[in-house]
Amino acid sequence: MEIFLQQVVNGLVVGSVYALVALGYTMVYGILGLINFAHGDLVMVGALTALQTMMLLMDVAPGMSPMAMLGLSLLAAVGVCMILAFLMERLAYRPLRNAPRLAPLITAIGVSFLLQTLAMIVWGRNYHTFPQLISTTPLQPVEGVFITPIQITIIAVSALMMAGLILLVTKTKLGRAMRATAENHRVAALMGVDTNLIIASTFVIGAALAAVAGVMFASNYGIAHYGMGFMPGLKAFTAAVLGGIGNLGGAMLGGIVLGLVESFGAGYIEQATFGFLNSSYQDIFAFIILGLVLIFKPTGLLGERVSDRA
Repeated sequence: MEIFLQQVVNGLVVGSVYALVALGYTMVYGILGLINFAHGDLVMVGALTALQTMMLLMDVAPGMSPMAMLGLSLLAAVGVCMILAFLMERLAYRPLRNAPRLAPLITAIGVSFLLQTLAMIVWGRNYHTFPQLISTTPLQPVEGVFITPIQITIIAVSALMMAGLILLVTKTKLGRAMRATAENHRVAALMGVDTNLIIASTFVIGAALAAVAGVMFASNYGIAHYGMGFMPGLKAFTAAVLGGIGNLGGAMLGGIVLGLVESFGAGYIEQATFGFLNSSYQDIFAFIILGLVLIFKPTGLLGERVSDRA
């Protein structure tokens, strides 16, 4: 039972990060029908920008409190990622909006490689130690089950941001315009909606979520690297497909389910395979799930709420 509960905790932590990143994928797909494969690299940019800001603050204001330093670093990461997302949409995707779907898809892959290369030039190839500004001392709420303050923070912040996004989409004028644009952007434009602004806003909001996810991911594992966004981005895409890409609730559910499955797989794979595999093979579960979903339920767990645009 202790192992089971520990894997639940680990799965919720990882799944919360996947869910935040998956929301960016599903929002862009819901608006444009585009899979933005460069979205995962914003996780990396957010983490490395926060790291750079922390190092600068440690030199300029060494007496600053850890929480203030983390807050300022997070704001810098969010700002940089939002600017990058705006430029991506304006320069790379908007000119191809009426092109065949394959063109923006290939462009997204190219933008992903571009971001990784630029990050490698700026921050180098080496792994960087991410400062632990929130305590990592394990707490033991239940006998044999451990959770750290940073993990509690990750779950709480993720829940608040997901709730805030749902309220934004369902209760605000911007959210109403986003839903109208997702339904039919041409009709929305005729009704007075500035679809270019709405699409750009969608990219920017998704980038902000990815930046926060990147900082949380780096804080949890204590490292940052120019290639760190690829695998979380790919898993978040899997989570979006699992939940029903184009569906916000589905992206959240998919992220949590994928995190739990991956965590349980890492905990029990060695026993299930009689020692043939170990926890280092936990990544295979994401792709097994992706294959099964695409074969048996392509619309995902909660289906797709936006119409298909050929």
